[in-house]
Amino acid sequence: MQKTQHFKPVQFIIEVGILVVIFTLVQYLISAGLLNQYYQINLASICINIILAVSLNLINGFTGQLSLGHAGFMAVGAYASVIMTTYMELPFIVGIIAACLAAALAGFIIGVPTLRLRGDYLAIATLGFGEIIRVVLQNIDYVNGPAGIMGISKLSTWPWLFGSVVITILVIVNLVNSSYGRAIISVREDEVAAELMGVNTTKYKVLAFVVGAMFAGLAGALYAHYFYIIKPETFNFMKSFDILVMVVLGGLGSTTGAIIAAIFITVLTAALQSFPAIRMILYAVILVTVMIYRPQGLMGNRELGRRTFGRLWGDKK
Repeated sequence: MQKTQHFKPVQFIIEVGILVVIFTLVQYLISAGLLNQYYQINLASICINIILAVSLNLINGFTGQLSLGHAGFMAVGAYASVIMTTYMELPFIVGIIAACLAAALAGFIIGVPTLRLRGDYLAIATLGFGEIIRVVLQNIDYVNGPAGIMGISKLSTWPWLFGSVVITILVIVNLVNSSYGRAIISVREDEVAAELMGVNTTKYKVLAFVVGAMFAGLAGALYAHYFYIIKPETFNFMKSFDILVMVVLGGLGSTTGAIIAAIFITVLTAALQSFPAIRMILYAVILVTVMIYRPQGLMGNRELGRRTFGRLWGDKK
């Protein structure tokens, strides 16, 4: 039998304190001008990529479904939020909510018919969805077609970025550790056996898809309101591939691995931004190397958590 996890106030206070220290320290560095624009942009990119990697990991890692259309959900969220804030002049929080709802709805619409597919067929279907979204946006005059939308207000401040990362991780970690999460993981382990045990596999696959899409929409909203401009071409297949690399590199089924890989890939991309061709070659080399020497990824399916740092909390196990 598993031991019941009791609430430990000391651990909770320490964890909240660590988050407060990180937030306050970075906010001070930004306010004092100690972080220049280059580092602020990379910090924002890290936060956005963490949200994207953790949300895709829910679909690809924990549910075991190969989705290649995450950039499409990001595009839906980006455009939905900009329409709310720039075109309709509504508050940023309304744009955030609209982005999450629009992306979640898109995830539901694409998830219900396609998640009955498996493996390569599902990957092709989701890839097609992402490309459909991009082409549709290119042909809508209301959002300026291929030229995109420019002059977007910079509303994605550090508090919004940090808060969004924390909420994304908390929601997905708690979902995975819930009874819904156990059903989702059972689909990954053996879908046929899960169905024989009475698990509605399509329901739980759609649930994971909708939640993952919702947070991709959140990332899209943050991206649009930080970088001033969005174009359909920004959310092409290569963007989905970048996110997939983070998930595979970190380890399918590891939230910690997705976070570490998102930070690593973002820093690596920034360092090689003057050499885009080398960047793609390096991505390929990294993937091949990981698949050969550590196919389970950096973290496998392990997490850095209370058990890992049990001695710090005074736990015996």
